[in-house]
Amino acid sequence: MNDNGAAGGRSPAELIAAARTGSVRAAGRLLTLIEGPGRDAVLRLLEPAAIRVVGFTGPPGAGKSTTIAAVVSTYRAQGLRVAVLAVDPSSPYSGGALLGDRIRMAAHIDDPQVLIRSMATRGHLGGLSAAVPAAIRLLAFLSYDLVVIESVGVGQSEIEIAAVADPTVVVLTPGAGDAVQAAKAGLLEVADILVVNKADRDGAEQTVRELRAESDVPILTAVAANGTGIRELVAAVDAHHRADTAQRRAARARAQILSLAYSRLRIHPGLGALADAVGAGECDPYTAVDHLMRPNDPGSAYPASPPSDRLVEPETR
Repeated sequence: MNDNGAAGGRSPAELIAAARTGSVRAAGRLLTLIEGPGRDAVLRLLEPAAIRVVGFTGPPGAGKSTTIAAVVSTYRAQGLRVAVLAVDPSSPYSGGALLGDRIRMAAHIDDPQVLIRSMATRGHLGGLSAAVPAAIRLLAFLSYDLVVIESVGVGQSEIEIAAVADPTVVVLTPGAGDAVQAAKAGLLEVADILVVNKADRDGAEQTVRELRAESDVPILTAVAANGTGIRELVAAVDAHHRADTAQRRAARARAQILSLAYSRLRIHPGLGALADAVGAGECDPYTAVDHLMRPNDPGSAYPASPPSDRLVEPETR
């Protein structure tokens, strides 16, 4: 591993210079800054660069981490530099990632061309961390070829991975009603590729049939633990990437912007007072939205002043 000394105490510019020469520690320190108040200082130093992003999601126990580890091995055999961003739930005590770096990816820990990083959601809805788009931009600038994102899990709101990744791979297992549950959770709507992992178990063929009845995307089978089906999965990922279009990229960017805007509005300092006013019947939600979005816009169709003494004008960010 090429490292240029301790990361502590160095400026973002110095960390970037070290990371571009191969310092994994400096890259890790930059990712830490991006997850906190230092994000803007890092982003100002980055120039746009292209990078491929592949997302993996699916229910707990489906073998996402094992599948990702096998996929990373395949891309490393092609000589690509790979970064893995594993997005975990936040600890209620530290705010950091609860699950930490995946044990099943340990085979890549000593490879200096593979960066594995756990990122906490920190209350951000959608199954991803609000820092993920910034992390992707940093990794592109640091000349990584591929970013693999593992989302926190599945649920009604945990489909945001499709906004940053192309393709989105949904990993399921035979039986256990995974196909039905995935459909209910909305995962099939964002899946570009479906993988039935642990396909050596009973019920794999039935699960594939159920998925084919629900989705027209490619459906593959794999046993990630021994590498079966991984080459076919990588081929499907590469084929999907080649079919990407400017229109689809713009749609993903739009979804990213809206998601980040929503996360910022959720912590807006004026939101509590606005909610109190609407709840008390002193303000309608349309007026409240206008105050939240454009509190100082003289062209607003709504009054620039709060509708009641209880309503404190939100600060601009």
